Amino acid sequence: MTRPVIALPGRRKRGRQITDFPESLASIDVDLYFADYARGVMHAGGLAVHLPFDANPAEYVGVFDGILLPGGADVDPVHYGADPLEGHPIEPERDELELALLELADVEGLPVAGICRGLQLLNVHGGGTLHQDVPEHSHFDKSPNSPIHHVEFAADSACARLYGRPIEVNSLHHQTIDRVADGFRVTGTSEDGTIEAIEALDRPWIAVQWHPEMMDDGHDDPLFRWLVDQAIERRRQR
Repeated sequence: MTRPVIALPGRRKRGRQITDFPESLASIDVDLYFADYARGVMHAGGLAVHLPFDANPAEYVGVFDGILLPGGADVDPVHYGADPLEGHPIEPERDELELALLELADVEGLPVAGICRGLQLLNVHGGGTLHQDVPEHSHFDKSPNSPIHHVEFAADSACARLYGRPIEVNSLHHQTIDRVADGFRVTGTSEDGTIEAIEALDRPWIAVQWHPEMMDDGHDDPLFRWLVDQAIERRRQR
């Protein structure tokens, strides 16, 4: 196998939560995966593998060459010592799966890319905290490919090398980074100072707050190419 294998976790719903799902299957568990993440990985030359929700990442040693953490529901505030706010759903089982994936990445030296929730989870995993509700950033009333604000990158960062200049991005989140985790640096910010990109100091982990996969030509976003290239390089060094 020459193409690198990239793990893609999803999220779990019950049949009753899905419109037009048969009533007889209302209690059935359904794992969901947004197709644009896999499209981005495959367009960049990787093999996208959807990880079952019930998987134990520790049993996947030697299988993956990289991990993509996608967007989704809030990270449980218990992981950064805060009380949850009412009306903001969490997915504790998903937190458990994805945090275990990051432990696998630690052990195996896997590159990781995070998108939206993925950025927040990486920060929490490293010991950072989140602002739990920043509603002015939640532009779900607009098309997901709508440019809402721009992001500027630190000149000496991997993100600056990937994107080259400030870019216009969408905004589909209501949480943001508060305290940055040790071992990470801020490499992208919006005009209001919101942290839009972070990079690990000692490992190939990059995350962005916006949804590049939903922008026009999102499957061609350089974040996907970066992840696949890093996975290829890791495979060469094994």
